[in-house]
Amino acid sequence: MSRYTVAVVGTGPDPENPTVESFAMGYRHAEAYRNHPDCELVACADVVPENAAAFAAEFGIDEGNVFEDYEAMAEAVEPDLVSVTVPPDVHERVVVDLAETGVVDAVHCEKPMAHTLAAAERMVETCEELDVQLTFNRQRRFGKPFTEAERLLEEGAIGVLRRVEIAWGDFFDTGAHTIDLAGMFNDEVPVEWVIAQLDYREEDLRFGVHQENQMWAQWRYENGVYGVVSTGAGEDFLDCAMALRGTDGEIRIDVDDGPMLELRAGGDERAVDVDGETMHRTGDEADRFGSGFHDRAVADVVDALSSGEESQLSGRIGLQTARVVFGGYESVRRRGRVDLPAAVEGNPFLDLVDSGELSPEPADEA
Repeated sequence: MSRYTVAVVGTGPDPENPTVESFAMGYRHAEAYRNHPDCELVACADVVPENAAAFAAEFGIDEGNVFEDYEAMAEAVEPDLVSVTVPPDVHERVVVDLAETGVVDAVHCEKPMAHTLAAAERMVETCEELDVQLTFNRQRRFGKPFTEAERLLEEGAIGVLRRVEIAWGDFFDTGAHTIDLAGMFNDEVPVEWVIAQLDYREEDLRFGVHQENQMWAQWRYENGVYGVVSTGAGEDFLDCAMALRGTDGEIRIDVDDGPMLELRAGGDERAVDVDGETMHRTGDEADRFGSGFHDRAVADVVDALSSGEESQLSGRIGLQTARVVFGGYESVRRRGRVDLPAAVEGNPFLDLVDSGELSPEPADEA
């Protein structure tokens, strides 16, 4: 008999055809639970009944445990662990509601954390008050390109870390991974301040939330290490996805036309073996719905629930990234540096769009 019963809120539509409206992350979470010996997927909820029914058929969920209302599901089934895979602007409501049912021990939520900093903070505060474990699916922490880079840092392969440079993806969505990884490489040291600017000339809506086209941001950690990100048209700032600069060398991740992970130190350059893994996948094609990194993330969530120790994916750690992201947007609004932690009203980027200060070309007219 499995140790933990699990439910998924937000199954999404067809997982074989993910889009920026729905990536069907519920299927990826569910596959990881199915692969974990201590988990049994027993229920699901989605506001679109046919989506929930298709999900239930895929994972063998009893018809009586398929719901439209997630609170009714929680009250009826009383799952130990619930995955929340709805759009970011709904995360706060669903996570808080589930925590307040009093029947759920843990909530594992998709990233980005939320559409505002206040929402992210409320989720963490509520779950802490109610003793509900809260984690966010920053699964790339468990990919070998990143865990091996962290190992090299810990071994002193490049001396003392001075700067993490990022030229991969974007600031809000992919940034939920890259900024998180920068924090992991710097031992989760808090950030002192952030300064940023962005460009938004062509409409880009992802999961119902606007996403900037180009971003430049710099932040400083309390130990003097810097983070910097350049996205969109500025991606060629680096010829790799991430670079970790130290006093005695550098570690490069995802080099174009080169190894996935490379160490440059002492005048030498060498590829570091990551068992064929990439930034996105383990390379195990047996995983039908996506990266095996989700298996590792779920394993970490379950281990934390079993031991009472903090997960690497905890909401507390995740707030570090949220503060950089929304502090960066606030810097754009203020046109100046933002010291952290800061009170950020609303979502500064979305507010600038709503006010007309940022007026992108509609996507269907671009």
